[in-house]
Amino acid sequence: MAQKYSHIQQEAYEANMQLPKLNLVLFTFGNVSAADRSLGVFAIKPSGVPYEDLTPEKMVIVDFDGNTVEGILRPSSDTKTHAVLYKHWEKINGIVHTHSTYATAWAQSLRDIPIYGTTHADHNTVDIPCAPPMSDEMIGGNYEYETGFQIMNCFTDKGLSYEEVEMILVGNHAPFTWGKTAAKAVYNSAVLEQIAQMAYITESIKADALRLKDALIKKHYERKHGANSYYGQ
Repeated sequence: MAQKYSHIQQEAYEANMQLPKLNLVLFTFGNVSAADRSLGVFAIKPSGVPYEDLTPEKMVIVDFDGNTVEGILRPSSDTKTHAVLYKHWEKINGIVHTHSTYATAWAQSLRDIPIYGTTHADHNTVDIPCAPPMSDEMIGGNYEYETGFQIMNCFTDKGLSYEEVEMILVGNHAPFTWGKTAAKAVYNSAVLEQIAQMAYITESIKADALRLKDALIKKHYERKHGANSYYGQ
């Protein structure tokens, strides 16, 4: 592998190895990529390779059109989705796709995850969006490529910013998250799974649970992300 790609291969490898540690994947059900905008490429997990067999050198280098630039293994089957998002959302440098249990259950139910509590509000001020199922034409076409547009179209239709909301449920499918680094994208994936589990339990306890008050949403989000944030050191 070319030395110029080793930094994103290492980043992608370390991020991928976090998925089983955080119980976000079973077998090979997931992938992480890490981009270098200056080189116009990203490193992504090879398809179907068990996590215990991964090494940084096995991460495949792909351009933003989904073409393999370097690597002897086939890249993840979701590579074209990653490529579409990198190409159109220019401020992200890491993407994660998992089939984590609770987030995927919400995706299969075709439901946004309501903002029920402050854990959710610490990270988002809106319900976690669920993209509608794609059309038969999109499914029958370039499926993974179209999944990228399924995600972007949902954000456009709901008037959401990918810089503020770094996660989505793809209807009938599973979650995607992203961030300014691959590590942040993994963090967002873990947060999404936790929020999904909490929301499920909340509705199990009280089916007609109320959404969080606007004042609490604003307070909790802004104390971590606002101009006068005071969370952390």
